[in-house]
Amino acid sequence: MKIGIGFVTGRKGFKHLFQTYVNNWNEHGLVEDHSMSLRMFIAYDLSYFGTQASDYKRLDPELSGKLDGISWFGSTRIDDERRRLVREGVLDSAESEMLFGQGYGKKRNAVVWFAIRAGMDRLLFVDDDEYPMAVERGEPVHWRGQSVLGAHLFASPDADITHGRHCGYISPIPKVKFDNTLTEDKFALLIRALSNDIVSWETIRTVVIGDGGVTYADPAIVDGGLPMEVESVNGMKFISGANLCLNLNRGGADSPFFNPPGARGEDTFLSTCLEDKRVIRVPAYTFHDGFLRYQSLLHGVLPKRLEAVDAREPSVVKRFAKAAIGWVRYKPLLTYVTNRTAFESTIESMEDTFRRIGPDLRDYFKADEFTRLLPELKRFARKVPEHYELFEQTKDAWKKALPWAKSNPLGADGI
Repeated sequence: MKIGIGFVTGRKGFKHLFQTYVNNWNEHGLVEDHSMSLRMFIAYDLSYFGTQASDYKRLDPELSGKLDGISWFGSTRIDDERRRLVREGVLDSAESEMLFGQGYGKKRNAVVWFAIRAGMDRLLFVDDDEYPMAVERGEPVHWRGQSVLGAHLFASPDADITHGRHCGYISPIPKVKFDNTLTEDKFALLIRALSNDIVSWETIRTVVIGDGGVTYADPAIVDGGLPMEVESVNGMKFISGANLCLNLNRGGADSPFFNPPGARGEDTFLSTCLEDKRVIRVPAYTFHDGFLRYQSLLHGVLPKRLEAVDAREPSVVKRFAKAAIGWVRYKPLLTYVTNRTAFESTIESMEDTFRRIGPDLRDYFKADEFTRLLPELKRFARKVPEHYELFEQTKDAWKKALPWAKSNPLGADGI
């Protein structure tokens, strides 16, 4: 079995993440298992944090030698592939841009594409701020190593897609100390306006207020959890963008990643394409270091406790504000796709919420970005028909190109 591991990254510390994961696969016997081969697919973005190609390519040679290959994809390599598809009449220029242009979701598409052309049977996506370990509540907290890849391989033969669980700082929402400016009721209004059927105020409240922004792993799942089939909710089977495995021998790659221009949510929109797919949730956690506070974990340093995320810290506020704007940008299209009859009422309710609490959010967090929620909502709601058409065209382009990828394999030297 040929296993691909996909990373879409732009962070300089990638080499430390690489070391952690290769050692993890080695520890769990996956490197020595001759019934499978492991190849890494790395799509990197030099503009994200001003990095250089060497930050991703200068890896420990001894660890690299434990894999059956590593392939790197910068903008030049992806653009070359895009031009070839246009030249050979597989796609037109606009379609190639929809699938493989600039943006996080499109880089994910490139990883899937090259994994298919390389003849991979499975493709596991891992994010560059997620580590293969679980943290359980306690004094001190209890750390548990996780065989993330092993759990996916165990569950994936009869599934199209498998996805795992997350602990740590999985949400950019900080711990908020409510006062007269920002009451709990006002904050609940914000979260309900931004949330979806899975992420609700009721679930966020426990983490943000009770645990200071930390999500702890469930010991029952770590010790003896079983794979569980994901049920459809409003036409969606929710997945996560990382700790995510596509079965390329079934229907795991039948639809592309997509997000509205300038927004995120590529995993969410893929979720809307999975109603006829078998999606399994596996009992394997990754620790999400959402604020990059615990990169020492990659060097074997295990903290005794996890700190609450301070809502007054400028870097935390900046990340939360950026995430809130990102949610606002993709929720109109998500609502249009999943619950069109409620689209107008949902947008009106969100507009009313942002008018009422936007100034309070700005004053509490001392960040003008929160006053942008209302205009960004109006702008993206107005563009929903355009974004919906683009989503449909992107899916059609992927379906048109996929047979070519499968019938034009690339050998190891070509990848």
